[in-house]
Amino acid sequence: MCGIVVAVGGVDVPLCREMLARIAHRGPDDSGETHRGDVWLGHQRLSIMDPQGGHQPLVGPDGRSCLVTNGEIYNHRHLREELGPDRFVTGSDSEAALHVLLNDGPAGLTRLRGMFTLAYLDEAGSLLVARDALGVKPLYWVRGDDCVLFASELRAFDRADRPLVESFPPGCCWTRQGGLVRFADAVPPRVRPARRPQVPTMPGLWDEALLKAVRETVVTAVEDRMMSDVGIGVFLSGGLDSAIVTAVAAEYAKRHGRRRPLPTFAVGTPGSSDLLAARVVAEYLGTDHHEVVMRPEDAVAVLPRAVRAIEHFDVHLVRSAVPNLLVAEYASQHVHTVLTGEGADELFAGYPDCHREPYLHPDALQARLVSIVEGLQWENLQRCDRTTMAYGLEARVPFLDRDVIELALSIPPEYKMTGPGIEEKKLLRDAFAGWLPEEILRRGKLQFGHGSGAKDALTDVLKAEGPADTVMGDAEEEAAFYALWLDEFPGVDPERALGRSTPLAK
Repeated sequence: MCGIVVAVGGVDVPLCREMLARIAHRGPDDSGETHRGDVWLGHQRLSIMDPQGGHQPLVGPDGRSCLVTNGEIYNHRHLREELGPDRFVTGSDSEAALHVLLNDGPAGLTRLRGMFTLAYLDEAGSLLVARDALGVKPLYWVRGDDCVLFASELRAFDRADRPLVESFPPGCCWTRQGGLVRFADAVPPRVRPARRPQVPTMPGLWDEALLKAVRETVVTAVEDRMMSDVGIGVFLSGGLDSAIVTAVAAEYAKRHGRRRPLPTFAVGTPGSSDLLAARVVAEYLGTDHHEVVMRPEDAVAVLPRAVRAIEHFDVHLVRSAVPNLLVAEYASQHVHTVLTGEGADELFAGYPDCHREPYLHPDALQARLVSIVEGLQWENLQRCDRTTMAYGLEARVPFLDRDVIELALSIPPEYKMTGPGIEEKKLLRDAFAGWLPEEILRRGKLQFGHGSGAKDALTDVLKAEGPADTVMGDAEEEAAFYALWLDEFPGVDPERALGRSTPLAK
């Protein structure tokens, strides 16, 4: 996991170095750069795979081609076998991307399984920039008259360039010769909504083959993300999704002879439901469990930092970023990488609004889920990346593995609908029966800010500090967050960079 800055055209090297320094927190272990022709590549490294030998930019065997990446290539071992292990000189997963591009050119992007942004300079000096299909890893760009700039965070860009900053679209690559080209979709076209007959079902009854497919696909996704030459843990909220990830990761760690129990990290106010549930899971699975106990004043103190860190002002993202930042800061002192439960609600209809009008018809529900998944780059994934990378900590999201997405969205939406005695995500719960305590397996959905106690803590303190009749609703709170955001990122257009209008335009 890292941060990258790329410039092509009229390169201003001192400016590029300043940009890279602004995102040094993303990769505190190492820094590297190269300048060839009118292309400059800069890299801040968080050392996870081959800490000693994985310095970037990685240079190809021709001595001229090179690569910088932000992210992880989870199928790098398979690619090494396909391409020939004798080609490789490091244990870095990013080197697999370098050799795939050397071998296949831009077409090789479809062979990479993981979360990534990358910039590849070939032997002839042609630059290729690309971002993963879902947008798990961030990338922004500025297309100026003389120079095109790319960076991993908004804060990297100089104030003069900020009005032109745009989000680089997921699943796309860019070259000077061919411009912007799509190479992958977040959601495969074959699982998008389509008119079809409803599936006759008995509520809550599944074919055992379907449960097995869900279970095995999720297990494989978690296990693929256990690769690390340094410490790895799990953010354990006590909810179903992170508990499933923890169960699979703990079993994998034991099976592969890890000397220490899997570290898990939970956060919440004293006595909050998340902390209590996480303890139950940790004791059941025998993890090395850590708790961050959040006082109301801690939550309020972190608020401005949360807005700055996630580079966003959405009220729900900021609220949930508060406990995320606190637990990320603590976890970064113990591990370099954590797994999270992000994505399960989006794939298996875990959100309450998915079970209300207008989504009570299967086709409408399917369209809703596809829309949520395609929009993750603007919301939850942005919060997940920034709150962890603020402390040089990598977050991995196994539920958003390509195979999990394709399987989950190919399941008839009728199987994800609720009814009398049928809770949300029952299919996922049933797939992991026996892996977790029953009280956790059947625990109802709580938003992270609610379960951790962050929302109540913030509300109580804001009320105590304001006039007795103060009422601060979501709109007022978001307007306050927007003011903080605007002070930190003046000139940035939220429509172009965040895909949304300002609170003042609503």
